Amino acid sequence: MNVVDPTVPAAPNAPVFPIVELSTVEETRAFGRRLAALLRAGDLLVLTGPLGAGKTALTQGIGAGLGVIGDVTSPTFVIARVHRPGPASGRPALVHADAYRLGDAVDPRAEIDDLDLDASVDDAVTVVEWGEGMVEQLVDAHLRVRIDRRDDDSRLIELVPVGGDWVDRLATLS
Repeated sequence: MNVVDPTVPAAPNAPVFPIVELSTVEETRAFGRRLAALLRAGDLLVLTGPLGAGKTALTQGIGAGLGVIGDVTSPTFVIARVHRPGPASGRPALVHADAYRLGDAVDPRAEIDDLDLDASVDDAVTVVEWGEGMVEQLVDAHLRVRIDRRDDDSRLIELVPVGGDWVDRLATLS
């Protein structure tokens, strides 16, 4: 894992965290496991990036870090899955949603509302792929995670905290 020094902030007034460069899919999963150590019930992560960037791989690592039961796979066709934690994990469930197919909907926010993510958002860690502009209203604060895949198959991960205590929590990320 390499840290790349960003030269331009990702969003106006957003704190800038170093962009992380990951060389392999397994490093992406390992980064997800480390990120999971910071997560708690009520957290929303909004993952953005092109197809094949590693959004599901990152979520697999988060699921492993939370100790969920079973495999975390892309929910593209079912839109959302709930992964329950193992009995000894003491961690919240993982709700993994993929809004990719909703992007073409007449009203994507209405489609997101139909998923009832708000019913579980307080009790679970919620990760939404392709959800930018559709799910941020579910909570007061969230973490935007931008993943870009480079030509050499490495990935650049940019973390943009939006509100809450994300800045303090991310400062402890190793």
